[in-house]
Amino acid sequence: MPSVSEPFFRRSSRVARVSSVAAAAILASLCHTTGARAEGIVEPSYGRIEGDVTLVVGAGGALASGGPRAEGELRARYLETAGVFATYEDGPIVGSSGSPRRVIAAGLEFRPFFLYRWLQGHETRRARFDLAVDSLGLELGLTWQEPQGGAFRSTPGMQVGLGVEVPLFLDATGLWLAFHGGIRWSDETLASGVVDTSEYREAYVSVTLAWHQVVSAHLVDIGDREPR
Repeated sequence: MPSVSEPFFRRSSRVARVSSVAAAAILASLCHTTGARAEGIVEPSYGRIEGDVTLVVGAGGALASGGPRAEGELRARYLETAGVFATYEDGPIVGSSGSPRRVIAAGLEFRPFFLYRWLQGHETRRARFDLAVDSLGLELGLTWQEPQGGAFRSTPGMQVGLGVEVPLFLDATGLWLAFHGGIRWSDETLASGVVDTSEYREAYVSVTLAWHQVVSAHLVDIGDREPR
């Protein structure tokens, strides 16, 4: 004789199967949504177009012909392509008596790769690699040197250098490790071509840890008018 509870168990079994299928569908939907969001986060500019200006503050050290020195830097870049920089070096550190003792440098930097690669779709989608490649840039500036026992020279010299930066995070905003190097010439060297000491011509390499912050300064909006 069939049990009265059998239909109930059959219905329960069907409900359980339907519930399992529904749960699997919901889980698959959530996984798909999460994956889509993750893909949306890793976009080709890596946060560089969330603003039009990048502000940089960093500190580290410089190894130069005149001896090692502590260094601080400030930078501002427009669309991660062109900008200005200022650096201050103080030393020599670790007991060196080299010269110059202090160096102030300020100038322009140009990074040609980011906008070209991004607009042409040549990004590899490997954030750290793309950000490092696009950070390659040329620096041109003026320098003011303070020799041992003297004062800062009133007439500036010239500095030409290259730079590359590696992000510690996978985003434009965050900590970066920066490497810069080049050559400096004093005003006397530029005028006469005579090179006697590192005060007149100096090679340098600097390593800094810097924070990059992408902000919206709305420089690209200057001159725009609201539609009527």
